[in-house]
Amino acid sequence: MVSIIIVNWNAGAALSACLASLAADAAEGGSARQVILVDNGSSDGSTAVARDRYREVEVLQTGSNLGFAAGANHGAEAARGDVVVFLNPDACVRTGAIRTLVDALLLTPGAGIAGGGLVDAHGRWEPAAARFGPLRHLLLDTTVGRLPARRRRAPYRVDWVYGTFVAVRRDLFRHLGGFDARYFMYGEDLDLCYRAACQGVRTIHVPQARAMHAGSVSARVRFGAEREAEVVKGEMRFYAARRSARELRLFRLAASCKFGLKTALAAARGRRTTATIYGRVLRACLAFDPSFETE
Repeated sequence: MVSIIIVNWNAGAALSACLASLAADAAEGGSARQVILVDNGSSDGSTAVARDRYREVEVLQTGSNLGFAAGANHGAEAARGDVVVFLNPDACVRTGAIRTLVDALLLTPGAGIAGGGLVDAHGRWEPAAARFGPLRHLLLDTTVGRLPARRRRAPYRVDWVYGTFVAVRRDLFRHLGGFDARYFMYGEDLDLCYRAACQGVRTIHVPQARAMHAGSVSARVRFGAEREAEVVKGEMRFYAARRSARELRLFRLAASCKFGLKTALAAARGRRTTATIYGRVLRACLAFDPSFETE
């Protein structure tokens, strides 16, 4: 059995599209599944609409916005499946994606976490996996550095996968204590995969298990132009919590150089919005408090 957990905070119509994609996927057969919708204090009526349209979905109310990590953990406590799949409310799975993802996880020796492939609304490839090391991540997890990954079709081992669409063995998830709830949003997926790797458990990426990601609907509602800065803050929190002070300093230095250059180039080209976004990432790198920050 598979338990699918969706954490919702004001995802609007995207949530209904997500659940519709799961219903279509389930109609094609596969393992028995449990769908759990965790509502993090939404105020847009999206959870109420979902409850009315999809009666088979189990709805859990947290009463407030706990953040993704704590909300996902809340949902996992109610999971009955051998595998727990976390799916963003603004992601729609392609038919057969759940079965493809779970089968790859269960058939790959030593694997405990499997991330699915992502495409945007136009069907264009999106990144869904990355590297642990500061320089390897900042220099290789780029458009050019990821060109080989675009051509992959078979499951392959990676350092960590995005929490947008990810399957985890339930016994492993519980053994690790779930996501670290100190992360409000961003960084908790990286942290989970790292802790699993420290236990000798592999993380794999499954390109053929695809989901269409609509672009971080909830995060953009909450953070707006600060979303990209929040992503980098999550990564710095990881280095502050799990790695050495040297690696955190290296990450901040390299990221400051990278996003400082991006800010300057965007400004020179007259791309004000882009320059503003990168400028906020740069300020986040320079102002980061090395103590583990929480929301």
